[in-house]
Amino acid sequence: MGTTQRSRRVGEQIQKEISDLLLRGVRDPRVGFVTITSVDLTSDLQYARIYYTAFNPAETDAEQRKETHQGLVSAAAYLRAELGKRLKLRRVPELTFKYDESTEYGNRIESLLRKIQTDDA
Repeated sequence: MGTTQRSRRVGEQIQKEISDLLLRGVRDPRVGFVTITSVDLTSDLQYARIYYTAFNPAETDAEQRKETHQGLVSAAAYLRAELGKRLKLRRVPELTFKYDESTEYGNRIESLLRKIQTDDA
């Protein structure tokens, strides 16, 4: 997605507000402990891709990840309405959610490096 200074700034505001709304406003049990890691906003501010991670006991479980995603998609209309009120945007972007796999990727690399160190010792 295109990035301009304005889209980066608005994306940061959206990230902060959605994080707060998920913590205080969304009561869907499927959402659980979700952390918004970043927001990618188009330069025309029409579309926002929200990257998230879910920290729960069954985080690696594909079914749990699917449930969390469905909970976020279900809350999208509420989140957009609240963003409109809080940020006073002329047009609130369409929200799409994508699981951020970078944490899992980093953990996998770290475990492989530890295994290599153990094997070498």
